[in-house]
Amino acid sequence: MSDALPRATLEVVLLVLVVFLVQYLALFAGLGIELFALSAPLSLYPWTIVLSVYAHAGLDHLVANVLAILVFGTIVERNTTRARFHAFVLLTGAIAGMTEVFVGSILGPPPAVLGISGAAFALMGYVMTSNLVSRRLVGTFKLSLRAQLAIMIVLAAAITLVTGGERIALIAHFTGFLLGLLAGRVRLLRVQ
Repeated sequence: MSDALPRATLEVVLLVLVVFLVQYLALFAGLGIELFALSAPLSLYPWTIVLSVYAHAGLDHLVANVLAILVFGTIVERNTTRARFHAFVLLTGAIAGMTEVFVGSILGPPPAVLGISGAAFALMGYVMTSNLVSRRLVGTFKLSLRAQLAIMIVLAAAITLVTGGERIALIAHFTGFLLGLLAGRVRLLRVQ
């Protein structure tokens, strides 16, 4: 479990800042954004499955995501290990990004995805369902697993729509939030 400092959260933020700096140095050197952005086909630049989670489209994008990671990451990290925290951020961010690319490719032109917002939404979802209040509330209503899943899907859709905007990876946000809700419900990151 983490000590008083949100070490893993700060490490994620530092990683985001380092990748952002490298990304802009690479762009300044004439290298393209495709080296950092996740896009179809994934086999063309497979490292972007990881790198795109930490890369960002601009300073405003970076600041918004860093703030979300700081707020929700600090809470989640208190009840888990650094390794689990980092794995959760990376996996939920990558899965959210890949889902955006796959679904986006079906719905229209293949998107290019950058940013850690899928993981930030996963952390937010985790906080929402892993706490004692949520557990007692769900226990009070004695909802079936199917009903709980339906509520989580509706909640993920609502949060996604409320936070949506132009050039926002809505599928990634939905996916990340839903993954976080599910993981929090089973307290996946909790250390006994």
